Amino acid sequence: MAIEHLQLSDGRILEYFDTGSNHQDVIIAHHGTPGAGMPMDYELVAAAELGIRLIYPTRPGYASSSRHPGRTVASVAHDMAELLDHLEITRCATYGTSGGGPHALACGALLPDRIVAVASVCGIGAYGQEDLDFLAGMGQDNLDEFGLALKGSDALSHYLNQARDELAAADVDAIVAGMATLLTPVDVAAVHTLGKGLADDFAHALSVGVDGWVDDDLAFVRPWGFDLDAIRQPVQIWQGDQDLMVPAQHSRWLERHLPTGELRRLPDEGHLSTPLHHSATIMAWLASHLHDHQ
Repeated sequence: MAIEHLQLSDGRILEYFDTGSNHQDVIIAHHGTPGAGMPMDYELVAAAELGIRLIYPTRPGYASSSRHPGRTVASVAHDMAELLDHLEITRCATYGTSGGGPHALACGALLPDRIVAVASVCGIGAYGQEDLDFLAGMGQDNLDEFGLALKGSDALSHYLNQARDELAAADVDAIVAGMATLLTPVDVAAVHTLGKGLADDFAHALSVGVDGWVDDDLAFVRPWGFDLDAIRQPVQIWQGDQDLMVPAQHSRWLERHLPTGELRRLPDEGHLSTPLHHSATIMAWLASHLHDHQ
């Protein structure tokens, strides 16, 4: 696995991790918020066992990916098209975890000839919808964060810079303490299992500041820039019922608005434990659809 950089057509730099070109099946993974394209150990193990080439881009504003001010969720599709062209990849599947969920869906909607299947793992629904109470059931930290996102970038930046200082210097116990309002017991256990990998991901993502985090949050509370009903590929929606970051009504909303959406609800899982415990199953499902297109 190596970190790579691609200069995009508009001059921005896109950071991405690539496990290598020795496998034909390609899956693009979209990280959470905040985060960077640093695969967790469980993802690397699953990809290796399944013979999958895992590509993990870092969204603009995080780590060494240049900021893209004013980006929407839909903006990711143009960047992914350029990345796929650069890597000479014709087709792939994609999944996104948490804040990566909408970005994976955007690729499905806007790159229909290249994306064969999509998985949204504990991914959020769209803000401002009549049939989705977006904030209901979220932990207090998320209520504070999204409340400030609705006020604009200045107030949000101040808040997230304070959070960044805590995360950047955090060990596992400090992460648990700092995210206490967002973690049910199963997610506390997941944090301890993920350990240094989670801390390293936060540190790398926020090493240059909080611009990526700010721009993610602003994009989430604005129109996404694409229609969910445009997605015709198979979609799986994975959701833990013990999730205080993205509560279960988000997955139900996605299921209602995705023509091909299949909801996989997990009563005993949370936000972090769902991908930790089910990544191999999710990747295997995506790979099965890649095989259908060979």
